[in-house]
Amino acid sequence: MPSAKPFATAAGALRARLSSGLRTRGGHGPNPFTTAGHQDRPNGYLFNRVPPPPGQSRKWEDWELPCYITSFFTIVILGVGLNAKPDLTLETWAHQEALKRLEIESAQIQSVDVE
Repeated sequence: MPSAKPFATAAGALRARLSSGLRTRGGHGPNPFTTAGHQDRPNGYLFNRVPPPPGQSRKWEDWELPCYITSFFTIVILGVGLNAKPDLTLETWAHQEALKRLEIESAQIQSVDVE
């Protein structure tokens, strides 16, 4: 019967290799989301941006105007497009088909009554 020692040694080596890989994950040093960061303490403002002095407006960044314009037109296009889409549901088709069949049936009844 073979000895269990080689299997235990291989299992231990594999376990050590996997657990060390899990600890370093990416190998780029400590995670920036869990480190202390550069600021001593939070200052209580959104995104740590101090508001401008009274009477001054905040200067827009380069990405803000294109982002707002694109968002506005996306909402307009979706609003118009989704309201103007054709009704292709099965219930609508069945209703229209039933109305056609009722018209044909009533026309046949009227033609029989005339004769």
